[in-house]
This record gives sequence, structure tokens and C-alpha cells, in this order.
Amino acid sequence: MDGTFAQGSALADAAASLGRDGFAQLTSDLTRHALEDAGLTEWQGFADSWDGLGLDQFMADGGRYRRRRFAAFAVTEASIRRKPHQPHYQSRDYNALNGGIARWFEPVSDEIGDHPATRAILRVCDTLFTALTPAALRPEAWHVEMHQFRIEARPDLVGQPTPEGLHRDGVDWVLVLLIRRENVASGETTITDLRRQPLSSFTLADPLDAALVDDSRVYHGVTAIHPLDPSRPSFRDVLVITFRRQ
Repeated sequence: MDGTFAQGSALADAAASLGRDGFAQLTSDLTRHALEDAGLTEWQGFADSWDGLGLDQFMADGGRYRRRRFAAFAVTEASIRRKPHQPHYQSRDYNALNGGIARWFEPVSDEIGDHPATRAILRVCDTLFTALTPAALRPEAWHVEMHQFRIEARPDLVGQPTPEGLHRDGVDWVLVLLIRRENVASGETTITDLRRQPLSSFTLADPLDAALVDDSRVYHGVTAIHPLDPSRPSFRDVLVITFRRQ
């Protein structure tokens, strides 16, 4: 990894934290700088696409508080290729609530799948995660999944960003990127080691605040959200990107 990132850069700091602790927290200014270097433009149009997410029909707790879209990609240093639309699958070992079935979600729109923001995010993730993966374990192409999430809350509806609780995703690497918080209380991210001993807690508060996770080394979870003003809409929009060896 030495020499891969400019000393003192956002990616160098993130790589150091991930390598040392199994997770990293990036503030919005650091994330924006890294993404702009990778070609980020038209952020507002990208963020506005969260207004068009469909209801998650697979919530085993009966919840009607989560909206999402999904896409899969093959990512290499040289290319980003969207795969045919496919289901999202997790075993019950990793998701005791909703795992064990193939979940077909509405696809990420073509416009957003090929958006400059999406491509910049995938490039930055590929650069970082590939550098942190031992050479002998690096795949020819990463299997990458993109999840657009909106968690909604009302006075009579608790919004659960991670209804399965503290968990691992069954992948290699995870990025959680905040898109928007509107009229939201709580939503605190917690990171623990594999013995579930707390390592850190923080709140993604500003657009482009981010958390990065080595899924083999830590658990992560997010507390329920509640409306600050019960008379107004309340929601938390995030982008989750996972990288997995085939």
C-alpha cells in the first residue's frame, strides 16, 4: 500500500484507518475532495434521484419504512460494467431478518447507474479497496452492489436503517455514504469488533459524510431514526456500496 496514495490525502488517511482499525470515518469535505479528483459532478441531480425509490417489499418485520433501488457491477481498474439486473441475496448467517431468499428490488435507473457521481464513487472505492487487499487475493473484477436506501420515520413509524441490528454483510468491503438527512433525530452508527465490543460511534450528519468498513473484521449498525418535527417529513438517505471477490 505504501506509495499508493499521496501522503496526508483523504484516501491515505482512510487506508491507514481501515488497515489499523477495520473501519474509517470520512467527513464530507474529505470525501468530496477524493470524489472530485475522480470526476464527481452533478451531485444535486444524483441526490435528487433518492426521491424516486420504490418501497422495499421484503421486510420480514412487516415494516413499511424502507425504500430502495439496487444495481450490480463488475469493477476493475480499467472499467466499470453494469451487470444484468439480478436479485440481492444474503444468507441468514449475515441477515437473520431478511436473509435466505432472493430479493428482487427495483433497479437503479440507467441515468444514475452511469452518473458521474456513481462512477467517481466506484473508482475511489476500487482504488482504496484494491490497495488494501493482498495481491494474492485481488480478483480480476470485483462484484460490486449498489444500494440506494431511504429510511422514513413518522410519529407512528420508527425508521430502522439496520433492522437486522449489528451485522456483517458477507462481503469484503463496505462504503456507507450519506446523501441527505431531513428532519431526523438519531441514526447513530456503531462499530464493534467481532466480539461485539464497541470500537466507535458517530453520526453521519452532512451530505458526503462516509463510513468505510472491512466486513471481515468488524460489525456495524445504525440506531433507529425519529422525526424532530412530527408535522414534517422525516427521512435518511444513504448510498451503500459493497465490494466482494467473486
